[in-house]
Amino acid sequence: MVQYPPEKKRLNEGDKDALAELGFATARRDFYAYRKVIRPNLVETWWQKNLAQNLQWFYRQMVAGTRPAMVIMAPPQHGKTEQITDFISWVAGQDPNLRTIFGSYSDELGVKVNLALQRIYDSPNYKDVFEFTKINDTAASATSARWLRNSTILEYVGFNGSFRNTTVMGQINGMGLDLGVIDDPMKGRAEAQSKLIRDKTWSWMTDDFFGRFSDKAGLLMIMTRWHMDDPLGRWIEHFPKTRVLRYTAIAERNQKYRRKGDVLFPEMKPLEFLMERKKVLTNAGWQSIYQQSPIAAGGEMFPTERFNIIGSVDRSNVRKSIRYIDKAGTKDGGAYTAASLVHDMRDGTTVVEDVIRGQWSAIERETRILQAANSDRSFCKRYTVWIEQEPGSGGKESAEGTVRRLKGFDAQMDKVTGAKEVRAEPYAAQVQAGNVSLVAGAWNRPFLEEHEQYPMGKYMDQVDATAGAFNKLAEAIGTYDRTLSWVG
Repeated sequence: MVQYPPEKKRLNEGDKDALAELGFATARRDFYAYRKVIRPNLVETWWQKNLAQNLQWFYRQMVAGTRPAMVIMAPPQHGKTEQITDFISWVAGQDPNLRTIFGSYSDELGVKVNLALQRIYDSPNYKDVFEFTKINDTAASATSARWLRNSTILEYVGFNGSFRNTTVMGQINGMGLDLGVIDDPMKGRAEAQSKLIRDKTWSWMTDDFFGRFSDKAGLLMIMTRWHMDDPLGRWIEHFPKTRVLRYTAIAERNQKYRRKGDVLFPEMKPLEFLMERKKVLTNAGWQSIYQQSPIAAGGEMFPTERFNIIGSVDRSNVRKSIRYIDKAGTKDGGAYTAASLVHDMRDGTTVVEDVIRGQWSAIERETRILQAANSDRSFCKRYTVWIEQEPGSGGKESAEGTVRRLKGFDAQMDKVTGAKEVRAEPYAAQVQAGNVSLVAGAWNRPFLEEHEQYPMGKYMDQVDATAGAFNKLAEAIGTYDRTLSWVG
């Protein structure tokens, strides 16, 4: 890192040069102060400051060598790319030997960030704050040039650091990096709906982009959540300790800095503007673009953003537990067997702790069910296994066979009637009210994907099993009334 002279401790208020140097010294160590120096007209808001503080935390983690990863989700045109651009320039000022690569679905966005950085580096204020970090005075594209400066790379004069911008799927062979920034790797919902494009984007990120990281590199991602299986969804599944900053356009609940219904950046996007945008967007579009919650365009019975993801279950708060099994009779290409472990909590909420699911043969299916029940019994006190009984004599015989294999358990058959969607309504009401939590695990993603498409998706087994458990808990613990509360 560049060593700057220590700031003066005592200053004469009339010494304008000394006061200015104090401001520059503050800007060197404080990112938000730096932003106010290079952008004198910066509109100061709680969210701009909060994001700056999180970025400063990210830089400290980089310096400490912890390989931090942080995700920023915020509505469009709220200044997040501008703040990231400022952060890249601030980091370059701290250490011009650091190499940054910026990737996006759009070459235009990368060039825009590149040109914005050039303007910052050329500005007098930047030179006052970071006198040692410089780029070439003139454009230089030829490889013979000592320090390159063009629309794809900026090299810091006298140091080994640089800024490079590329596109997702773009070539970055031979380029190492210390700071990786990905700004919207997918263009929109149409791309996100394609599993082929999601797979290609993920492969580029893991094989090409992440493969360039140094041993202490940090990753910043700026995302719009279009799909549960988008790159961010996959990243969090693999790296659950990633710091995720979710800034909704309109607050969904009371928060530290604003109350429910307050907008994120009223000076830039007032409530009237946001409500006009909401009118012309589908609910899926609004939730993805402005509220940062991916839901399916087809079904909205289960708004997936209302599920709470928790680390573990408070066993002392569990009133009763049920493992509900929705069996499928085919192995290849047919329906899935799903078995959900669901707890009713003393505070009136519901926790889904585990879901097993597979297209199994009859023998394998019964083995998996027995294994799950044995595992559950080790930590569940008031515990029942319910098996959905399909119509007809074959369904009855299958359910009875499972009950016999679960000898020693409180295992019962559930002869269901009526439409699945109707049976799922009490469970859906509690999800919509924000009263259902999921224990974090690899099963979350397929579980949420099925819920976001219900009842229009191809499969409904996980929803059916969880709704079945919910309804049986309601019967066992109390009476579920239409005010979304428990009586019992």
